[in-house]
Amino acid sequence: MALKRAARGAVPPFVVLDVMGAANAREAAGADVVHLEIGQPATPAPDAARAAARRAIEDDALGYTAAAGLASLRARIAAHYQEAYGVSVDPARVVATTGSSGGFVLAFLAAFDAGDRVALAEPGYPAYRNILAALGVEPVRLPLDRGSGYRPDPALLDKAGGRLDGLVLASPANPTGAMLDRAALAALASCCRDRGIRLISDEIYHGITYAGPAETALALTDEAVVVNSFSKYYSMTGWRIGWMVVPEDLVRPVECLAQSLFISPPAVAQHAALAAFDCHPELDGNVRRYARNREILLAGLAEAGLDRLAPADGAFYVYADVGALGLDSDRLCARLLDEAGLAVGPGRDFDPERGGDFIRLSFAGSSADMREAVRRLKDWLARSA
Repeated sequence: MALKRAARGAVPPFVVLDVMGAANAREAAGADVVHLEIGQPATPAPDAARAAARRAIEDDALGYTAAAGLASLRARIAAHYQEAYGVSVDPARVVATTGSSGGFVLAFLAAFDAGDRVALAEPGYPAYRNILAALGVEPVRLPLDRGSGYRPDPALLDKAGGRLDGLVLASPANPTGAMLDRAALAALASCCRDRGIRLISDEIYHGITYAGPAETALALTDEAVVVNSFSKYYSMTGWRIGWMVVPEDLVRPVECLAQSLFISPPAVAQHAALAAFDCHPELDGNVRRYARNREILLAGLAEAGLDRLAPADGAFYVYADVGALGLDSDRLCARLLDEAGLAVGPGRDFDPERGGDFIRLSFAGSSADMREAVRRLKDWLARSA
């Protein structure tokens, strides 16, 4: 008799990671690959963060911390909100997490029950949808397009139909780079408050913007759950450290869940993260490189005839409409890797229904890689015409 296998494990794969695996296998076999598929900085953690980690390894026992993280780190995160946004945050509401991924698991478990309905903008980060589905929560699609600038608004919630228990927002968003200004974010926060909808604000790309700073939901409401990470702006993906700011009514539930699910975030990563707040000149230099890379990629794609692009106002992605090429994005990405040594992400990761006409390109690498990627794409398109 076959043993039972839980349905919650039957979520779709994160296809970008599959593309990365295939690209790495090609490199291991001796092929040359330009990586634009994965959303991680090409730079290591900042110097002071690595130095702090070395000191912690030498001088600290590195045992369990409190489930919500080191008190010093939580206080420093709270201070960051005053410095960056002029918002006062009680450190007791701050929870250090095992990356933003751990934050989303804790947020969704604490805020929603099985059978609840949570709205998500699409295209959007696939892990929201997959984590919710694994927890028995229904993801409710909010389809966005170029006409709306890929920005949700309260009218879109009206079209969702039925009761909504939550809304997940990201600004800047993955994969589009779209950002919500203060008025747009305030309108959505007010709508959520009036309708009893729990707002989850993904702010992991804050700090990586090109036309002005991003707004935090904490400036507009104390009822939202804010999730952030040291992975993107702070260039610490593999350190698996992030944070949440939670409303007072979720402080103890999140702490209890964290105690049982994670015990505590990685101790050495917490020490490194504490030091990362003192590295803004170095990190802002990374953002200036992303801005240059963005211009290279936007101009190169337009020259190649791919000019139906998402805003890319923040984060480090270009979401490009490639429907005119006549290939499903899965097939297109496979061919680009096999025939041009160019790794990019298929759009169905981010929009299962319409993503076959789109690809996502990350410009978090070097400027030389961006120029080479454009050259390879143009050459491949000329050969395939």
